[in-house]
Amino acid sequence: MVDNLVGALEANYVFPDKAKTIAAALLAHLDKGDYDDAADRQALADALTRDLIAASGDLHFFVGVDPQFVADHAAKADPAVAAALREKERQAEQRDNFGFADLRILDGNVAYVGLTHFADPELAYDTAAAAMRFIENSDAVIYDMRYNNGGTLEMAQLLASQLFRGDRDQELFDYYYSDDDKRIERGQWVLPALPAKRLTGKPVYVLTGSTSFSAAEWFAYSLHKLGRATLVGERTAGGAHPVDRKPVGHDFFVQVPIGQIKDPVDRGDFEGQGVAPDHAVPSAEALTVAHRLALADIAKADPAKRADADWFAPTLAAPAKVAPAELKAVAGQYEGRRIDFAGGKLLYTWRERFRLTLEPLGGDLFGLEGVRDFRFRILRKAGKVAALQRLNRDGTTTDYARLD
Repeated sequence: MVDNLVGALEANYVFPDKAKTIAAALLAHLDKGDYDDAADRQALADALTRDLIAASGDLHFFVGVDPQFVADHAAKADPAVAAALREKERQAEQRDNFGFADLRILDGNVAYVGLTHFADPELAYDTAAAAMRFIENSDAVIYDMRYNNGGTLEMAQLLASQLFRGDRDQELFDYYYSDDDKRIERGQWVLPALPAKRLTGKPVYVLTGSTSFSAAEWFAYSLHKLGRATLVGERTAGGAHPVDRKPVGHDFFVQVPIGQIKDPVDRGDFEGQGVAPDHAVPSAEALTVAHRLALADIAKADPAKRADADWFAPTLAAPAKVAPAELKAVAGQYEGRRIDFAGGKLLYTWRERFRLTLEPLGGDLFGLEGVRDFRFRILRKAGKVAALQRLNRDGTTTDYARLD
């Protein structure tokens, strides 16, 4: 098993000289009997994974037990088998919507794209194209890479191409990789034809976190290097090398870094260091911060949209904490409407049939569940609630006197 693993490393690892050093370390462990106590195949795989990472410092390395993968890898020489396996992969990806977990248009016409991984665009092209069309009319876009563990770099190329002009050569990634003793070099450039309108000139934000990995990191890193995106969140994991799975014997496989990617500006990478954000905030807060930045940038580019940034600012602040007694004081009858306190929340009812939750926005300001064009303010007289004031997005107001 160790001899086979050493052979796979020497044939595929991105750094041939380093592969020899790693191989020597594994063989030394073998000679010392460090693997003799492995109770089963999984225990041996775990020990080898640990020693590979220790000898290389590369978190991409992983040894697994999967006889089916090994058999399928060999069977791919048969075109019919290869096609069947490809269809099986497509069906599995389809269940995950090819990584597109969340698409939304946030307040202020800011698009949000949440991706769990980068699927192969040969399988995911239609879904990716639909996502690109969905966001094409937005004024800014936020790509969420916080929980994205990487995947196929060609998907990153496709999505990133929407952010650049198509009539000008622009490299996105430059890399080489090894494939069974063959060295292959290539660059990935902005695609000249896309299934959606381009977002050139629109503000772009990429959310990052400690679990952003590999291709997700490259998406953020390259866009930042090209001055095309602002990064918000936490430093990423630092896995810059592309990987592939190679069979080892009949039962095992090794996930091995096969190449090295360079950014298109100064030919650097972030291996072992991660990608640092422009705005360092806890990953859980990154979306709110990016949304706020997007609204400010949109308003800067178009002063007529300044009102949008001001209007939505209260909804992007930290959730207001209001004591139950204060909420109860708001409950009551108002002209043509009623507010009830139930389950720790305020419920707004009008025409005796329409009911929505009132959401505290700070002070005496309340938003209305699902409503973006108006909100309410509580008016007080001598310290007591006297009226409910409707604040419309166009600046007009309507007061409803309290009746009880």
